[in-house]
Amino acid sequence: MRKTLVRSALALAALVGSAALALSLPAVQDALVRRVVERLVAARPDALLADGALRVLLCGSASPLAHPTRGRPCTAVIAGSRVFLVDVGPGAWNRLALWRIPGERVAAVLLTHFHSDHIGDLGEVDLQTWVAGRPGPLAVFGPPGVERVVAGFETAYEHDAGYRMAHHGADLLTPAAEPLEAHAIPLGQDGAREGTAVVLDDGGLRITAFLVDHRPVEPALGYRFDYGGRSVVVSGDTAAYPPLALAARGADVLVHEAQANHLVAIAQEASARAGLARQAKILSDIPDYHTTPVEAARLANDAGARLLVLTHLTPPPLNAFVERVYVRGVSDVRPDGWLLGDDGTLVELPSGSDEIRVGKLE
Repeated sequence: MRKTLVRSALALAALVGSAALALSLPAVQDALVRRVVERLVAARPDALLADGALRVLLCGSASPLAHPTRGRPCTAVIAGSRVFLVDVGPGAWNRLALWRIPGERVAAVLLTHFHSDHIGDLGEVDLQTWVAGRPGPLAVFGPPGVERVVAGFETAYEHDAGYRMAHHGADLLTPAAEPLEAHAIPLGQDGAREGTAVVLDDGGLRITAFLVDHRPVEPALGYRFDYGGRSVVVSGDTAAYPPLALAARGADVLVHEAQANHLVAIAQEASARAGLARQAKILSDIPDYHTTPVEAARLANDAGARLLVLTHLTPPPLNAFVERVYVRGVSDVRPDGWLLGDDGTLVELPSGSDEIRVGKLE
């Protein structure tokens, strides 16, 4: 028995040694890498881009505060095969690329306002979708002032675009398709606090912009998408704003920002005790122009929205325990029909149906 065990151990050791030796050989290494790369290159999210549904994918669910896994604000709304990005915070394109979202399918960027955590990846989105084969300039919609934001990114990336055209050739990277194209939405001018504007009405998709309250950031917008009899509303950054319920009336999904002010207060007090006066001041300033999770739940109820997705989380929760603290009181206001969003949260709304499918991309 003992000899059998010894022989088996020696055989196993020899097998492990042979495998280790094989893995050290460049030809074996390259073969393994080739198999993985071929699988990754072939993987495309065809089902995610199939016609017949309106879909929402969170490509950034955090805020300016650091988090190890959550990106800055970005919400992808997918109408059939077209992808619309509501805000493009830092890291947005990295998320989309990891999920293999085809850059050439990005039809437009819709900015809610011009805080850095909402616009920081605009240049990268422009570059990467152009390199992927975007057929024309990338439309960027936003409040008045979007022209200056777009011009700034165009200037910052001018050298980069030139380098790439010189390297890869203008036949591949068409100069005419490279630019960003600004479209200012005429809302909130001269202090106006009411009104909506149709951004796009094409191919069965209707996108409507509306005003929200993010003062002193003025104007700030939210967006409603109607497609195939289904509807999605993205709030943008806003204090609790009752007129938003009208813009979101009867929506299948309301994607609403949510700031846990009770956690912000704890962070502010800790900063003050640690002598971090500047950080404490900033934390004390932000509660008055954001919405708490409970307030967002009340707005969803008033709107008659079927599903509330909480995003733009401040401070972004680090674990499941903090997530429970984050949404304290929400179930008292809205017992069901809500979820705390995360990067990769996916909601699918099949056309001609009342079904809501919730999933997660990893």
